[in-house]
Order: sequence, then structure tokens, then C-alpha cells
Amino acid sequence: MVTKSTNDTETLSSAGHRLGQVVGDWWETQVMYPLLKEVATSLNLFLDNRVVQRSCRNDKVQWADVEGNFVDYDYVLELNGSADSKGIPVAFLESFWRRGARHSKDKARDDTNKLLPMRDTYPTARFLAIAACGEFTEPAREYVRSRNVELFFISKEKIIEAFSSIGATIDYPDSLPEPKKRELVRDLESKFTLANQKLAAVNLRKFAGQNAFNSFKQKIHSSLTSTPQEIRIYSLARFGPIVFNSIESASDFLSKPNPTFPANSKIAQYEYEVTFSDGSEFSREIRNFNDVVNVNNDILLLVNHFNKLIEK
Repeated sequence: MVTKSTNDTETLSSAGHRLGQVVGDWWETQVMYPLLKEVATSLNLFLDNRVVQRSCRNDKVQWADVEGNFVDYDYVLELNGSADSKGIPVAFLESFWRRGARHSKDKARDDTNKLLPMRDTYPTARFLAIAACGEFTEPAREYVRSRNVELFFISKEKIIEAFSSIGATIDYPDSLPEPKKRELVRDLESKFTLANQKLAAVNLRKFAGQNAFNSFKQKIHSSLTSTPQEIRIYSLARFGPIVFNSIESASDFLSKPNPTFPANSKIAQYEYEVTFSDGSEFSREIRNFNDVVNVNNDILLLVNHFNKLIEK
């Protein structure tokens, strides 16, 4: 985490906003990153995040959707990824801290809709999730879950408790004057050494319960290791054309009980569908045969990867 000086803090943003940045950075880099790193290590995957240095990308962790639009993500788990080359994405996750409940539904909608296109774009993107802490209303949480996006949630009280364990205060009444908020920021930054950041993260696991973290890791594991149960590949043919010189001729043809189209046809596109053992599905319309092969090969790589892990 990069900590700005107090002068920069007061110039660039409100103290309340800065306090939120500090807590959010801690949640991302000291809580969720180590948790996901444990998963990546156990499954022999590469974990990408903004704290990771990679020559194959710039500072942002970006992936393109099926329409070619590039989007930033907080974490991506990759198969065969390395510091020098991108691998095949198997999981996308977003994370955040919210001090107040205001606009929770908007945040849920924004992050969920940011994640969903990855499921349609990459057949190997088996796991999509939001890791939220702080105030996040039940309607917002339900919105996430109803879109088949996993939610890992730690309450505001547990986060406050973790910071209190290192002598830091992160909550305040909305009516608190700005100078008092700046005092909170200065106090937090003075206490927020790397050692204290790690200690607060360790204590959070105690306060929230290790089972909550283990359960989330197990959900990732179960999603990624689910196997294809049925693969369906359709070829959609295009017949014709039948050419008419007048609209009346076309009408006469269409008015027949069983109008006959030419027998010769050309495949116009394919549809590739997979049902996995966890009940989830992937479906894609594909224009050429080589892309069908590529989609199938990506899923095969994923299956072979986890089969080898199981054999060990």
C-alpha cells in the first residue's frame, strides 16, 4: 500500500475518503490477496493483482470481454500464467470496503455486471466473486447472489474490531468535523506499519472465524474443479438463397404448404454448450470451426490440470 503524506491527503481528498482508501487497500492487499494466494498455491494457479509485477501488462489488471472491451479487475486466477505471460483465466474477483450502507445496491449492480461478461467470454472462467467488507445491505447481497456470483462478506463490526486490536479507530459519526477526521487519518497512518497491517489481518480471521475464510476457499476449489458432464456442439446451416424477381413471386413461394429450399447448404455458425458437475453451464455462439476447437481445448486444459493435481 502506498501511503500519501498528510499534506497530500488534505489537498487531494477529504479525510473521510482517505480513511476509506487506507481500509480498502488493507482489505485488498493484506486480507484478500493472502487468502487467494493460498488458493492459487494449492491449485497451482497464478494469482494476478495490482501488487504483482508482470512484464506482460501495464499497472492495471485488464481483460477483454467477448466484444473486445477491456475492463479492470482486482484479482484474476490464471492457468499457466507467469510473470512474463498471461495464462488462461479461471476466476475473476472484485473487492471493496464500505463504511456506510448508502448506495449499496448500486455498488452491487456495478461490480456484478462488471464480472458477468467474463463468464460468457471465457469458458474456463468457472468462478466469479465479490469480496466485500463493511456495510453492505441484504438487498445488495441478494442482488449479487441472484446473479450466480459468489459473495464473501465480513461485517463492519469485525473490521472495526480488527483495527481496534492495533489501537486504531476507523469509524466515526457522519457529523464529525473535518479536522477531527484528519486526526483519525494521521493516527491510523502512524500506527499502520506493515507489521500492524498483517497483525490486523490475522486478528480479523480470529474475530470473523477461520471457518468463514475456509468456506470461501472451498467454494473456489469446488467451482474450479467441477468437471464437464455433457458437451453439446451444434452446427447451424444456411440454405439458399432463393432469388425472386418480384415481391409477388416471393409471396407465391411462401404461400405454398411446404415451400422447398435448396438442398445444398453452408455452415453459418456453431453453438458450443457445456454443463458442469456443479450444475453451471457455458454457452457460446461461434462463427468458425477453429474457434470451436480453441474453446474446447481451453476447457480440456483446465480439466487435465486438476486431474493431474488429484492424481498427485
